[in-house]
Amino acid sequence: MSVLAIIAALVIEQWRPLGERKSLHGTLAHWAAWLEQSFNGGERRHGVTAWLVAVVPPVALALAAHALLRAVHPLLALVFNVAVLYLTLGFRQFSHYFTDIQLCVKSGDMDRARSLLEQWRGASGVVHTREEVIRLSIEEALLASHRHVFGVLLWYLLLPGPSGAILYRLAAYFAWRWQDLGTFGQFARRAFYVLEWPAVRLTAAAFAVVGDFEDAVYCWRTQARTWADPNAGIVLAAGAGAMGVRLGMPVQEMDGMLPRPEIGVGEPAEGPFLDSTVGLLWRAVVVWVFALLILTVARLL
Repeated sequence: MSVLAIIAALVIEQWRPLGERKSLHGTLAHWAAWLEQSFNGGERRHGVTAWLVAVVPPVALALAAHALLRAVHPLLALVFNVAVLYLTLGFRQFSHYFTDIQLCVKSGDMDRARSLLEQWRGASGVVHTREEVIRLSIEEALLASHRHVFGVLLWYLLLPGPSGAILYRLAAYFAWRWQDLGTFGQFARRAFYVLEWPAVRLTAAAFAVVGDFEDAVYCWRTQARTWADPNAGIVLAAGAGAMGVRLGMPVQEMDGMLPRPEIGVGEPAEGPFLDSTVGLLWRAVVVWVFALLILTVARLL
């Protein structure tokens, strides 16, 4: 059932994408604002309580709904899983930016490409060079694919029904939302770090399998820990090594030059590597689904 739900959700999302899911994000934003007003007393224990109130009820509700629907008929549980995955999983949650930037680079419209990158990453007021636009776009795509596809897939498979997908996406959202709230957001950041630990390694392994295995593993082992966020560093280093491209490096931001280590091996980021990124991500998804299909068939035999 798991592999069927994943395939169905991916196919439906390609056919009828939900765009940026603005209504869902708006609901989450209102919910998070209420939690901050109600629980944020500036202490870690307040953040723990707020996170539990924010995350545990939806996850428990998904568990109960899945169990109830499965007891009535397995097909109902399958439909429920597909519906939740459709909301939480998929390339279209980020690929519209990447695809538009890719087309702009190919047509030579770098001003438009820079504007799209600013919208994607958040406005910085800095005019990046062509190579920086391509490099930063690749980095954003690798990280977004992990958080919207591979991380969701792992936790969907580990927990019953779609509860894992909901847990991962909510944990990611509140870790981002509360990252600047000091001790209040400390537990949210830690909880997401724990969920990310196995997920980023699975993503990196998928990149290595479908790309240059030796370079991906080399960059993963030697360069990932130099990144400010070690979990993100694993994804970026493995992806860069798998494609043979150099990522990272210092970039100019609104507050000044942001020091970043160089990761990856090979050539500087140029237009063809945008196509390579798309190929890498889709091959990784296919390998994931194929492996799940083999495991499902093996269980039935």
